[in-house]
Amino acid sequence: MAAAVAEIAVSADLHPGVIIIANLLVDRVEYMSERGLRELRTTLPALQALGPGYWEKYFNPADSADLLPKVYAMIQSSDPWAVVSIFQQVRIAPDGGYVWHLSATRVLLRDEDTGQPLLLVTTSLPVDPLHHVTHKVSRLLEENNFLRQHAPRFGQLTRREREVLRLLALGHSAPEIAAELFISVQTAETHRRNVRQKLGATSAFELSEYARAFDLI
Repeated sequence: MAAAVAEIAVSADLHPGVIIIANLLVDRVEYMSERGLRELRTTLPALQALGPGYWEKYFNPADSADLLPKVYAMIQSSDPWAVVSIFQQVRIAPDGGYVWHLSATRVLLRDEDTGQPLLLVTTSLPVDPLHHVTHKVSRLLEENNFLRQHAPRFGQLTRREREVLRLLALGHSAPEIAAELFISVQTAETHRRNVRQKLGATSAFELSEYARAFDLI
C-alpha cells in the first residue's frame, strides 16, 4: 500500500489539480498533494487525524447522495479503468462558503487475493467561479437535490394534478387551466387547491421549483 502511495506522490505536485488518496480500510485521507493542503490550509497529519470526519468537514453533505452510489458502483465494477467524475462543493476555509470542483476518482489499489478495493485516487480541479458553466452546474445540482428531497410529495400528485401544476408554473389562471384541459373552472380550482396542499406550496415560486425539478416545464 505504501508503495502505491509513494508512486503517486513522487509526481503529484507536478499535476495541475489536487491529488487525494483515500484509504478505504480505515476511512481516512492517506495522502494529499501540497496544492490541496495549501488550499485547505492544513497538514496531512491533521487530515489523517480527522478520519471519516474529513468528508463532513470539507464537503457539502448534499453531494453525498449523488456521489456515494456512483463510487460504490465503481468499486464493485470489474473494469480496472472505471472512473467516476462529479462536480462537488469543497469548503476551502472553515468560515467560508463552498467552492465548486470537478473531481475524477478511480480505484488505485486492490487486495491481490480478495479483489477488495484498498485505495482510491482522486484528481480535483477548482472551477472558475466566474465561468458561466459554474452557475449552470450549481443550478442543475440544486434542482437535483430538490428532486430527491421532494420526490415523496410530488409522487402524491395524480396525472391530472401534474398537468395543472405545469400550467400553474407557466402562470395560467384557473379559467385558463379550465379551457386548456376542457374542465370546469370549479374543477380547476379544486385541482389547484389540491396541488398546493399536497406539495405544501404557498407561492408561485415554489410551484415553479417543483415543475422545473420534475421536468414539467
